[in-house]
Amino acid sequence: MAVLTEEQSILRDQARTWCQNRMPVSAYRKIRNSGEPLGFDPAIYAEMAEMGWTGVVAPEACGGSDFGYLSLGFILEEMGRTLVPSPLIPSALGAGSALMLGGSADQQQRYLTPIVSGELIGALAVDEGPRHAPEQVAVMAERDGDGYRLNGAKSFVLGGVAAGLLVVSARTSGEPGDEAGVTLFLVPADAPGVTRTALYLIDGHGAADITLRDVAVDAGQVLGEVAKGGALLARVLDRVRAGLAAEMLGSALAAFEMTIDYLKTRSQFGQLIGSFQALQHRAARMFGELELARSCVEAALAAIDADSPEVPELVSLAKAFMGETLFLVSNELLQMHGGIGMTDEHDAGLYFKRARVAEAAFGNRAYHRERYARLNGI
Repeated sequence: MAVLTEEQSILRDQARTWCQNRMPVSAYRKIRNSGEPLGFDPAIYAEMAEMGWTGVVAPEACGGSDFGYLSLGFILEEMGRTLVPSPLIPSALGAGSALMLGGSADQQQRYLTPIVSGELIGALAVDEGPRHAPEQVAVMAERDGDGYRLNGAKSFVLGGVAAGLLVVSARTSGEPGDEAGVTLFLVPADAPGVTRTALYLIDGHGAADITLRDVAVDAGQVLGEVAKGGALLARVLDRVRAGLAAEMLGSALAAFEMTIDYLKTRSQFGQLIGSFQALQHRAARMFGELELARSCVEAALAAIDADSPEVPELVSLAKAFMGETLFLVSNELLQMHGGIGMTDEHDAGLYFKRARVAEAAFGNRAYHRERYARLNGI
């Protein structure tokens, strides 16, 4: 476990208290059952912004606190414990990081400042197929005077229903799969030619398919350099992946603790089921995997803060290992609870469904295992 500064300890404790008291799992269930198309409660997100969570990684000049990605990871971990639904990852972490890494001073003041305040929600519109493949960009950006016109479609844009700003990857040259030729654009979600189709994911979170038809953007909406957005996008996505891994860690820890509590209280054949050696072995395996997962996640977040050249491989290691671990723990949560774990009334199913969505988002286990191997020359 990382050695926390005083500020990080206060931030983590504040997040833990707020999540347990203000947004327990029962509150998430209520939002899910309401059919809210956004997938979250805007009033709750406003509270998060008031606490400064939307500006943890942002510079002070834009209203942030510049506490770093490891600090934000502690917040996301606590949110994962109670399955808090919010656009914090796609907006403050995703779109916010894109603006921090590639935005001009004017773009940061125009977009990053309201993202930090919670007035604006951003989203990354990068994938175009059923699986995460950010390099397979087919959306075209054709020159139109001093600007461009965008045509194409993006799929499974997390936070896309609520977003007021879309960070869109488009191709200004080359073919899908080419690293060069990708450019990032800042596109208002209500721009003419932008249409959104809301998606309701199995965990109740909101996403959207985005269609772009002759969407006009000017040169001031280019994020970073023209045709060199692939490298920028990779850096942004690694920050999102690391943050998502931290949230997944929190969910896995909560699922594990729920399982252990059940083993200590459920009786069968005249004795506590936790006394059965086979179940003890399964619990011990989960505990060991969770300890390793925490090391991976915190190493990735710390590497981002240190601007380490090892960020890509450490992030893929964290996302892949966390995907394996959450898959294991969420499965055991259902199986050790038996029949009651399969009912919708029990919280086990909520963690199980969230695990599947989070594991697939921004690259599943297979994607990141392959990427980790490639980065290490295997």
